[in-house]
Amino acid sequence: MNTYKSKIIPILPSRITVEGLDRAPHRAFLRGLGLSDADIKRPFVGVVSTDGRVTPCNALLGSLAKDACAGVRDAGGVPFDFASIAVADSMSMNHAGMRYSLVSREIIADGVEAVVRGHAYDALVTFAGCDKTLPGMMMAMVRLNLPSVFMYGGAALPGRLHGRDITVLDTYEAVGGVYAGTVTLKELDALERNCLPGLGACPGQFTANTMAMVSETLGLALPGSATMPAVSPFRKYLSRKAGQAVMKLLKDGGPLPRELVTRKSLENACAAVAATGGSTNAGLHIPAIAHEAGIRFTLDDLARISKRTPLIADMKPGGKYLSKDLHKIGGVYSVLKELLKRGALHGDCLTIYGTTLEQALNGHPGADGKVIPKQPISDTGGIVVLKGNLAPDGALLKVAGLKSLRFEGRARVFDSEEACVDVVRRQAYKAGDVLVIRYEGPRGGPGMREMLGVTALLYGQGAGEKVALVTDGRFSGATRGMMVGYVSPEARVGGPLALVRNGDRIVIDAAEGVLSLLVPLNELKKRKAKMPKQSLSGVLEKYAAQAGSAFRGAVTHSGPRI
Repeated sequence: MNTYKSKIIPILPSRITVEGLDRAPHRAFLRGLGLSDADIKRPFVGVVSTDGRVTPCNALLGSLAKDACAGVRDAGGVPFDFASIAVADSMSMNHAGMRYSLVSREIIADGVEAVVRGHAYDALVTFAGCDKTLPGMMMAMVRLNLPSVFMYGGAALPGRLHGRDITVLDTYEAVGGVYAGTVTLKELDALERNCLPGLGACPGQFTANTMAMVSETLGLALPGSATMPAVSPFRKYLSRKAGQAVMKLLKDGGPLPRELVTRKSLENACAAVAATGGSTNAGLHIPAIAHEAGIRFTLDDLARISKRTPLIADMKPGGKYLSKDLHKIGGVYSVLKELLKRGALHGDCLTIYGTTLEQALNGHPGADGKVIPKQPISDTGGIVVLKGNLAPDGALLKVAGLKSLRFEGRARVFDSEEACVDVVRRQAYKAGDVLVIRYEGPRGGPGMREMLGVTALLYGQGAGEKVALVTDGRFSGATRGMMVGYVSPEARVGGPLALVRNGDRIVIDAAEGVLSLLVPLNELKKRKAKMPKQSLSGVLEKYAAQAGSAFRGAVTHSGPRI
């Protein structure tokens, strides 16, 4: 049953480019593309992807975009396909290139806006495959608020070694094992050669798969698209269906992205992340998507939802199973079905088809007893927001898989990721240390680098819960252990992290939601931060000047005119 009421459609935006005497040159350019008189009278649909052979995550997207173009033509539209950039964490990890990763989210959203508004397209289909490309495309959809469909390129299948599934996370962590002497170079080489057997994104509940789940939960994507493996032959059909679906949205007048992205649906997205032990990066991206809809949504909202949401899916990195395993038992909707049964989901939110979520979940399978156990793994979600005098606005900790929820130790302070990595590689730390990496926030980095390199080294060395790490940088969805990130306000803008000194005692208490520096207030008032100099130009200079707090998604503009 479709509950969405069709609207009277205004004049298509594309008509401004083709109708009238003075649009003869415009029509000439379109004829140069091979368009006929009949084509020029039809709706124009942008089909954008982050296609490229720079990483396995995006390498299939160009082919899938062509299938969507065919679907648009099937339904009477004219597709215009174009490509956006992709900076993948996989290749930018653990060096200065990571400063460009989060920045790329903004470049993608801005670039799609520029092309779609500049060419006056009527509707939009977007394809993305790696961590920042997904939220970048969703931000563009909500900002433009045209009839739109999002499509994820899908996760890679895991590798197999010694009779078990392996992923690139095993390789990251094995590097730490080599430094610790617990893994041989031969074993590392075997992991490197077998962990990623084909195309697609990382297969655990890391950032890409987490944000794909968010896209379905918000109603921006076709049901079943988030967990389907990248190499599934059914993706070709689903992509063509996306092109047909966007034409129906155009015909019906919606539901439009800002009708789908509401406070309730954003809360549903947070619940889905918490219920699966998803990536802490969702704490950046969900508020940023909300910002494009004119909705103030912060880490406080994520904390509130996570606290009331049970952890119900046993997903890696904290658990046992991968995206392909969730897909076999019903995908995202199986998680949402269980959340609805437990009263942890708003069932009256719309899907992309105009039905309510509750209607869409009716008859869908729920818990299978393995990937989704019959009883919750824990009563609260897999992500906790910590606050205290070290993070007045908040910080994030993934607790899924943690053995202990409390840590107290002495600070080892580093003013860059590289300085900390050097110490970790040499294992020049000891149990009980709290490694503090600061000046790596949105402005401080700039670019808020992801710390999987150092966190995986620690975990691979067997120190994932023997030491803690606290940073105003961010983490990979694959990060696990006592790792606290996204500390806000960041050190560069005067946050308390800038005042921490070696030897200070720090308390991390996930059960109480506390991140505290055990230093008297009068002593902190005496301290002055010594800011490292920044030498910036180009896109990093622009980003550092514009980026906001991680507390609100590290957004770079003031929001829409509502």
